[in-house]
Amino acid sequence: MADNQQNREKPILLRVDGLSKSFGGVHAVVGVSFELRRNELLGIIGPNGSGKTTLVNLITGFLRPDAGRVIYGGRDITGWMPYRIARLGIARTFQMVKPFPALPAFKNLVIPLFSPRVKSLAGGRYGDRDSVAKDLLEDVGFERESSVTYKAAGSLPHGYLKRLELAKCLALRADLIILDELFSGLSIAELAGIVPIIEKLMVEGKTVIMIEHRLRELFRIADRVVVLNFGRAIAEGKPAEVMEKDEVKKAYLGSEEEEG
Repeated sequence: MADNQQNREKPILLRVDGLSKSFGGVHAVVGVSFELRRNELLGIIGPNGSGKTTLVNLITGFLRPDAGRVIYGGRDITGWMPYRIARLGIARTFQMVKPFPALPAFKNLVIPLFSPRVKSLAGGRYGDRDSVAKDLLEDVGFERESSVTYKAAGSLPHGYLKRLELAKCLALRADLIILDELFSGLSIAELAGIVPIIEKLMVEGKTVIMIEHRLRELFRIADRVVVLNFGRAIAEGKPAEVMEKDEVKKAYLGSEEEEG
């Protein structure tokens, strides 16, 4: 109860109000609304094709909504271009990792480190970007003195590429970080290393949205979850409470149980 009260006292950072998006006759997102408070970790879950990534694309400007609004920090950013949204402090990862494959891993952070947002926050003083990039990679689990930091990003194992995606968000100094299936494809050992990184971000005051299918790991760290099914939000609340709802069991847990 104390945790619930404490969360309610935090200011609202993001408000999603009635977002809808259709592709032809397919209703991908239908009237989705929720609020996200500062320093909260919100999970967005649901079966495949339930509209999770489409919702994130609407929030981050990669798609324009047919209806509804996105309010960030009290500002209406509905339909803004992604680069403008990134400048405000919203960063995201992608399901399909998108490195600059020929560049060394640490050089992949050059673009966000040169961004107008970082320049503004740093007062125009960047410092040694290569050193900053290596520090950021170390923060997400790259071994500082190993050769992995210097290898071409396209040659890195999947687990390192996922960490590199997260490092790009950190390089941008984002306040809201949206992680689209960060845990996907990771081994148990890799998950054991990356979950504490997310927990550290929360301690540092970041706000996080996570789209995930790996519920066990997500529920360890999420404050709340929103459940989507056929583009609609069918439940919202604490993970354990949401999973007891009949509509969630029918829409989501059934498919999860069948997958084992």
